[in-house]
Amino acid sequence: MVSQAASGTATGSIWSRARLREALRLYLVTDGPSLKDRTLIDLVQSAVQGGVTCVQLREKHASSRDFYAQAVALMDLLAPLNIPLIINDRLDIALACGAHGVHLGQSDMPVHAARKLLPPGVFIGWSVETLEDVAHSATLPLDYLGVSPVFATPTKTDTATPWGLEGLQRIRAATDLPLVAIGGIQLHNATQVLQAGAHSLAVVSAICSADDPRAASQQLRDLIDAR
Repeated sequence: MVSQAASGTATGSIWSRARLREALRLYLVTDGPSLKDRTLIDLVQSAVQGGVTCVQLREKHASSRDFYAQAVALMDLLAPLNIPLIINDRLDIALACGAHGVHLGQSDMPVHAARKLLPPGVFIGWSVETLEDVAHSATLPLDYLGVSPVFATPTKTDTATPWGLEGLQRIRAATDLPLVAIGGIQLHNATQVLQAGAHSLAVVSAICSADDPRAASQQLRDLIDAR
């Protein structure tokens, strides 16, 4: 296992590892097309009531103005509850709304550059698609890794070959960073994902497309708490 502490690279933010792991436990990733007839705020509020512990705002097609407006609205909802808001890709939006975290992919701004621009209170997650990415993560000022995708998923088609449970186990053996597993995670396979080494379950359709997002969140949270 490659440890960031052992390699001389500290995690990027002022968040402690224990505090961040607790905050990431049930990680909702928003998806506009999955909202059905609900508003984003209604969906997130229901999910939080059910036990979601952090929210990533992911908007691939919204204008910068609309993205910012959604981020501010979510910050107004989540900050009083001490639930972190994570912005996908867009450092400018994260800085403008005062988000708690940023999640970057392989084609986004380099992690070192992002860390220089972000305040120390903002944590950084990074999606890994290969074991080479995992090894490289030990040299970066990161706070967690996104294992993407664990299983194939229709909500995100621009990703590499799914890791599967064996791939997740290999990543767990290679790093001591918290692992946020995403991609095709549902109630029926969530326990296997946790057993394979994930610290956190990141879900999209399992909550966003559920008839009752609050109940769906509660079921997943109960499963996590039972571990």
